[in-house]
Amino acid sequence: GRERAIAHIEAARASHARRFGAPPRGMWPAEGAVSTDFVQLLAQGGCRWFASGEGVLANSLGRDGVAAPGRGDFLYRPYRVGAEAGITGFFRDDRLSDLIGFEYAKWHSDDAATNFVDELDALAKAAGDGPRPVVSVILDGENAWEYYPYNGFYFLDALYAALEAHPEIETTTFAALVDGGRAAEPLPALVAGSWVYGNLTTWIGSPDKNRAWDLLCDAKLALDAQAAAGRLDDATLAAATRQLADCEASDWCWWFGDYNPGESVIAFDALYRAKLSHLYRLIGLEPPATLDEPVSRGGVEAGGTEGAMRRAVQG
Repeated sequence: GRERAIAHIEAARASHARRFGAPPRGMWPAEGAVSTDFVQLLAQGGCRWFASGEGVLANSLGRDGVAAPGRGDFLYRPYRVGAEAGITGFFRDDRLSDLIGFEYAKWHSDDAATNFVDELDALAKAAGDGPRPVVSVILDGENAWEYYPYNGFYFLDALYAALEAHPEIETTTFAALVDGGRAAEPLPALVAGSWVYGNLTTWIGSPDKNRAWDLLCDAKLALDAQAAAGRLDDATLAAATRQLADCEASDWCWWFGDYNPGESVIAFDALYRAKLSHLYRLIGLEPPATLDEPVSRGGVEAGGTEGAMRRAVQG
């Protein structure tokens, strides 16, 4: 698993460099899913920052859960994870991010933008004479906007105008904060989790999700055995490894379970099993009969944003 994680980090950095002319300075992993070991791999791979969810930070500090009273005492600052090859972590304000992701689409754009700026004002006032709060607002790059009028154009236009006009609010990037020497507090270790509920249950733990992981592990072991036996030439091994990477994508197990729309789950299920079957054929093996059986059928009816996104907190 460690080797596969490193391979994905390297591939992501190379992809970014091809498209933008330089490797990324940091990463927001899938749904902000992190652990101490994983962010150290990011650091060793050349990243200087990572971002994750508020629940991960609260769990790592042993504090109350997401959006609990007193969160302003620990949330709005960077943290340094690891002494050697350390990396700076930033943690999402789940309440503010979810306002954009789930609530403001129902508001008039100007009212939503005003409310958001008021929320930031309140955070600045609460900080008093202390360091300026670093408020990390992170959400899916594409999913929210289809629920806004005109794909969020009027809201985003109003929001950025209000942010730029405000005398005390400065929009910035994580890389700029790291380069600018913003002080980071030490964080000895991270409790493994993501922005979704502060844990990893959106990917693993339920019978459907666990079965999908078992199928993936079986395929990986089959690939390893064929390679170790010398049955794969270089071109075949490269093609099989690329196919394995497709099968390791985070979205597969994200969808499996009875809380997602059946139509979407069935489509992802069929495609996942087809990709695993193709991997077996690439390495010269017949796919096992277990891949003929559906992993998950989903459950809920499609509707609203919940079918495409998870809120940071349950309920």
